[in-house]
Amino acid sequence: MEALKGVRILDMTHVQAGPTCSQLLAWMGADVIKFEPPNGDATRGQLRDVPNADSLYFTMLNCNKRSITVNMKNPDGKAVFVELLKKCDIIMENFGPGVLDRFGFTWEKIHEVNPRIVMGSIKGFGSSGPYAEFKAYENVAQAMGGAMSTTGVPEGPPFVTGAQIGDTGTGLHLAIGLLAALRQRDQTGQGQYVEVAMMDGVMNLCRVKWRDHQRLTRQELSEYSRPTAGLHATPRAGNDSGGGQLGNAIKCKPGGPDDYIYVVVQEAVWDGLAKRIGPDVGSPDLATDARFAKIGDRRKNQTDMWKLIEKFAANYTKREFMAILNPLDVPCGPIMSTADLADDVHVRGRDMYVELDHPQRGKWYNVGMPIKLSASPAKIVRSPTLGEHTDEVLKEVLGWNDGQIAAKKQAGAFSLPPKTK
Repeated sequence: MEALKGVRILDMTHVQAGPTCSQLLAWMGADVIKFEPPNGDATRGQLRDVPNADSLYFTMLNCNKRSITVNMKNPDGKAVFVELLKKCDIIMENFGPGVLDRFGFTWEKIHEVNPRIVMGSIKGFGSSGPYAEFKAYENVAQAMGGAMSTTGVPEGPPFVTGAQIGDTGTGLHLAIGLLAALRQRDQTGQGQYVEVAMMDGVMNLCRVKWRDHQRLTRQELSEYSRPTAGLHATPRAGNDSGGGQLGNAIKCKPGGPDDYIYVVVQEAVWDGLAKRIGPDVGSPDLATDARFAKIGDRRKNQTDMWKLIEKFAANYTKREFMAILNPLDVPCGPIMSTADLADDVHVRGRDMYVELDHPQRGKWYNVGMPIKLSASPAKIVRSPTLGEHTDEVLKEVLGWNDGQIAAKKQAGAFSLPPKTK
């Protein structure tokens, strides 16, 4: 049995944040009905790499869903929406501020139609506060949530992170909230409104930076390789670990952009590591060198320590250096490019890069399900074409017959009105 079998979701979300959430729930077995306008989710055509086919932007975020197109500007389309509301456990939306309200469907109205339904809403900055009406995108959320100011090197500009923490991170937060609300609904019989703001989600993912923000009022951040005395905000720290143990990215041969390995020097591994690399870097007594004897000493002199480790690493590829460090129990990992990961035996063995077939684009790959459930493993199915399941959903969920469906189609419930000259 699939973990969320029997849970039906009306998914009005688009682009990335909401579809991330609904896809994850679909992989867990929920029946996700992707409720699209007649012209479809905008990402179907964004960054398109195959002519006249849904883009990878869309296909990678909408697997295991059924697509129905409904014209919400049409009275009959709104009637379809209301009937679906009555049959669903969850409704999700990530429209701009006030969009759904202008269609006549506030949370209060939706709750009136179906008191048991849980509503999930993603907003850039939430529905309250002075930023509530602002629009947000991935990088805007990173900028305003504290991520960008703490990413990069101190002497350089702030950077966004390659991980989509503003969009995908928010979607993951929403999934947790929806499941909690569903659990409460099952106990009380009443649904509730679940809101996640992108800015709030980014702040939560930057938790350790808030730890350091408060530490700065009492002490320097000794784990940072650059002085932090006198700072009032958590600085950018390059590749410093930012944790209790020292860590950094070490350059390896042949010196390409991804020829690095990240190394964490724990207290317990320093002796073995120093004895292994010391003789090769002209420091046979490195293990007893007073500059690095204790973790406090290594923090003060970490720039020199990293130079010695990098001198050693210059003779090895990142994989070769990893093979040296692993028997010493040194936590480490090569910097993996997308090309590295796409062909990695570990990744493929854990079904984290899976091949799918699509009627428009042919063979393609999606990132797999990161949550492994032993009794209900995910089976990933391709994304739907636009409106592919309209008739199916109307028949299975609403119990309509062909005549009823034809009448609604004739009334324009599922399509845009013809253009007038």
